Amino acid sequence: MLIRAATPEDAEAIAAIYGHHVLHGLGTFEEAPPTPAEMEQRRLAIAGQGLPYLVAQEGGQILGYAYAGPFRPRAAYRFTVEDSVYVAPHAVGKGVGRAVLSAVLGACEGLGLRQVMAVIGDSGNAASIGLHRALGFEHMGVGRSVGFKHGRFVDIVWMQKPLNGGDSRAPDGPGLTLSGH
Repeated sequence: MLIRAATPEDAEAIAAIYGHHVLHGLGTFEEAPPTPAEMEQRRLAIAGQGLPYLVAQEGGQILGYAYAGPFRPRAAYRFTVEDSVYVAPHAVGKGVGRAVLSAVLGACEGLGLRQVMAVIGDSGNAASIGLHRALGFEHMGVGRSVGFKHGRFVDIVWMQKPLNGGDSRAPDGPGLTLSGH
């Protein structure tokens, strides 16, 4: 399996993977699948900030993708990102999520970032919770019934992973450039 930076040519595959999760899952609270053009704009926004947006590819097929985006827009959050990871339905349980998210975490460490937050849709999302736990994330809490999708209220699970020593010392660099005040 090849893990590499996503390109504009991947937009259709990324949109198909994400669209499946929008329509059939609770890992995202979007309710209408974005177009490939919209997914490409989202990718450009992440990559334009110097953050990782990676795909897992095998045999020329995109099996999953993951990225890290700014956690919040305020400057004080400049050392914290939020991860996202999605895997094609036929590739679930084959190590794709672990491989691509591990690469994103490694890239974030290389950027000098200090915290990665996971905001996981659905407290019953055992696959995503288990993946994050296996990669060193700790459970931080549950927001009960904060979303409403597929005719029911849905929780979010907060998980967190420190990078580069977390809060044990002052940051080495400037962190992300964020527009918030």
